[in-house]
Amino acid sequence: MSLAENRGHFFAAAAEAMRRILVDGTRRKNREKLRRAVLGDIPAGEPDPRHDLMALDAALTRLAAEDPQGARLVELWHFGGLTVPEAAQVMGIAPRTADRMWAFARAWLHEELTNGGGE
Repeated sequence: MSLAENRGHFFAAAAEAMRRILVDGTRRKNREKLRRAVLGDIPAGEPDPRHDLMALDAALTRLAAEDPQGARLVELWHFGGLTVPEAAQVMGIAPRTADRMWAFARAWLHEELTNGGGE
């Protein structure tokens, strides 16, 4: 395996691990928050940003079924901290291809997250 392939696998694994860590942590916090809310310990307030992470995770899972490379690009960007050109390099695709994939994935996720996927 070449150095570039090793680097790509590392960043992909790191981004996936970060996504899972954040989502699992959010699930635990949401369970605790729900428990406290049931007991009346939490005042009503602004929406919790952790719900956005849960919605993004669910939308990314749906995107992966339609466009696995696009979902991987978003995962590398959002959870791996890479820029789109860096993610393109890690994925072994041309920067222009990554730009097109990024545009599609962003639009698709925006639709999913704002309109519930047209439901």
